[in-house]
Amino acid sequence: MKQNKRHQQIIDLVKSQGYVSTEDLVERFNVSPQTIRRDLNELAAENHIRRHHGGATVPSSSENTAYATRKVLQQHEKDTIAQALVQHIPDGATLFIDIGTTPEAVARALLEHQNLRVVTNNLNAAAILMPKQDFTVIIAGGEVRNRDGGIVGEATLDFVSQFRLDFGILGISGIDDDGSLLDFDYHEVRVKKAILDNSRCVMLAADHTKFGRNAMVNLGNITQLDMVFTDATPPAQIRDMLSAQGSHLEVISHPESVADVTAE
Repeated sequence: MKQNKRHQQIIDLVKSQGYVSTEDLVERFNVSPQTIRRDLNELAAENHIRRHHGGATVPSSSENTAYATRKVLQQHEKDTIAQALVQHIPDGATLFIDIGTTPEAVARALLEHQNLRVVTNNLNAAAILMPKQDFTVIIAGGEVRNRDGGIVGEATLDFVSQFRLDFGILGISGIDDDGSLLDFDYHEVRVKKAILDNSRCVMLAADHTKFGRNAMVNLGNITQLDMVFTDATPPAQIRDMLSAQGSHLEVISHPESVADVTAE
C-alpha cells in the first residue's frame, strides 16, 4: 500500500475508534513495526494524531503544534501556495496579513510587489516586509505572544476594526468536514473575524494537512471566504460548498502546474 494511502487510513481509524495500537496497525497493513512507528511519528508531527507508547489517539483540540515545528512543516507547499495567491494581489493594494506560518510565506512572496500598504498583527510578517522601502507596514497594538510573534487582545481587535482594506489574508489551523474554520486560540480567532469582516476580498491559504484537522475554536465557515488556495484537492463536500457559494478555489500541485477548479 502506498504510504499516503496508509497514512489516510490510519487517520480515519484513529478518528473512528479513538485509539489504535501499533500491533493492530502492523497486522492490518502487513508492514513492519518500524514502518508503523515511522508513520505514527510523521502523522503526529503534523498533528493528525497524538502519539502514545504502543499506539495513537486523536490529537488535542486545545493545543497547537509548536511554532518552530510548524514553521518547517509543509514549507515547500506553503511557499507554493503563497506564490499562487499573490498573483491575485495588484501593486498598490491594501491588505491585512494574519498570524501564522502560511501568512508569513505570503509575506515573503509579496516582496516582488510594489507600493503595498499592509496592516498586520504578525511581527514575523512585519519583519519580512519592513525592508521594502515602498511598502507601508502598520503593526496592530496589543499583547505579543512570545511563542510565535502574534499580537492579540482587545487592543488588537479594536485596531484592526478601524480599517477597511482590499484583501484579508488568513491562515487557519483546521478545516472540519462541514467547512468549519477552526483554530486553537479564542483571542486570535476574534482578530481573524475582524479581518474577515473588514476585508473586501478574504483569501485563505491552507495546505492539505489542514483539511479534517481538529481545533477547539470556530471562526466561521469556509463559505464566508472569497478565495481558497491549497496544494491538494479538498474533500468533495468542501468543493461543493465553495462551488455553490461561487468562491474561487485554486489547487496548486507544484510551481509549474496550477489547477483552477473554480465554478463561478
